[in-house]
Amino acid sequence: MEETPARLAGKPSWLLTQLAVHAHRLASEAFGEEGARGYHYRVLAALDEFGAASQADLGRRCNMDRSDVVAAVNELSDHGFVDRAPDPRDRRRNTVTLTELGRTRLCRLDRALDGAQVALLRPLAEPDREELTRLLGVLLAHHQRG
Repeated sequence: MEETPARLAGKPSWLLTQLAVHAHRLASEAFGEEGARGYHYRVLAALDEFGAASQADLGRRCNMDRSDVVAAVNELSDHGFVDRAPDPRDRRRNTVTLTELGRTRLCRLDRALDGAQVALLRPLAEPDREELTRLLGVLLAHHQRG
């Protein structure tokens, strides 16, 4: 293992950045084994939780660029995981809806992502995992408020 200067290795920002690389790899591998990408999971999860939405709303809820939303919705639609139709109130935009097949897909992706979480947090006892998750949520909420 490569040596890291102590003054760097003790900085939370450095630790979070390094850990984010591993978290992203584990999640990407888990989704990849299912033939999916993280964008697919984001869109399916948002539709499941919030219901039908425009592509613009999905982009905001999922923190995705518009072109990435379009690509993800195209791929999900091609496989029957979502339906996309013109919004009856505004024909210029599309409304995306989760299908039953999409719900089944989301459950498979949930299990895959859960496995990645277990792998990521394996060295920690369950109470420590819960506390770390809680603390990360507090930090993220603080910085998102700006």
